[in-house]
Amino acid sequence: MKKKRIAIYPGTFDPVTKGHIDIIRRALNIFDKVIVAVALNTRKNPLFSTEQRV
Repeated sequence: MKKKRIAIYPGTFDPVTKGHIDIIRRALNIFDKVIVAVALNTRKNPLFSTEQRV
């Protein structure tokens, strides 16, 4: 049985950029599953709420 290859891409994504999207798309070509973990940085004044970034 082949093991699934899973990548985790953490970040605040505030704002989400074309670079973020590019990395996610490239990762999807390499890995079976990509988990995008949207983080909260309390030391930053966010442009977008967590709900908007998810």
